[in-house]
Amino acid sequence: MNVISQSNVCSELRELIDAALRRSVEFDAGCPSRLREAVEYSLLAPGKRLRPQLVLMAAQACGGEAGDALPAAVAVEMIHAYSLVHDDLPAMDDDDLRRGRPTCHNQFDEATAILVGDALLARAFEVLATEIKPAQRAARCCAELANAAGATALVGGQADDLAAQYVENGSGGGALDRLESIHRRKTGALFRVAVRMGGLLAQATDGQLQALDTYGQHLGLAFQLGDDLLDVLGSEGEVGKRLGKDSGRGKTTYPAVLGVADCQARLELLVAAACQALESFGEAAGALREVALFIGKRTN
Repeated sequence: MNVISQSNVCSELRELIDAALRRSVEFDAGCPSRLREAVEYSLLAPGKRLRPQLVLMAAQACGGEAGDALPAAVAVEMIHAYSLVHDDLPAMDDDDLRRGRPTCHNQFDEATAILVGDALLARAFEVLATEIKPAQRAARCCAELANAAGATALVGGQADDLAAQYVENGSGGGALDRLESIHRRKTGALFRVAVRMGGLLAQATDGQLQALDTYGQHLGLAFQLGDDLLDVLGSEGEVGKRLGKDSGRGKTTYPAVLGVADCQARLELLVAAACQALESFGEAAGALREVALFIGKRTN
């Protein structure tokens, strides 16, 4: 099969998002120049912008305008960028390459990288609180994103990932359950909140929100499964980060638990389930389906 290129997943929305991200970090003179440079380096690095695109696409699928959901798209990408900066730190995943460039703590220093994450986390909620109207809708988005980024979701998943026992290949269902519990939170929570905020800002019905939530759950697991496969089968030049590190450390991953062939089959099932969740939207969810298909075939 042909690989679906990221250029097919709505380059127009990416341009809109990139421009909004640049505007969002035009801090005043109170921001030290080194911190400003490091924030821009981390947030504006070339990337797929999948999560913010999902916000806008979900809004459009529910009959809303992409521009009205742009603050939520910016906020979710800020949370994503902060999580990557902190995950890359030596005390966490200890990575030296991200998106084909030195990680923030290698380009600058560890203290600056920590502060970059802190600044992006705070700015994300400032954007939601000040740029979304009415205030009640802004508060709902703040609550949704805070939950997705917090101790029971993204941060909790990261904590469990760091504490997880390493297992031997083919460790069985228990290992798979633990792995999925981690990644539903560590990776999946931001996919779910992205589509939920897009729906909320388009005044989606309860049924539409539930369908988007189901889509986001399947999509998040599919993305992580694809990441684990790329760590085994991918090209470092295409992926933009050091590969084989997880397997080299004996860390629990989908290929370690299931094997490569079963991972590929499971990825196809998750993509199909994500697409099925969108059936009630009809053609309005075409872009969201395209994202799911891209995730099933991506090479970076």
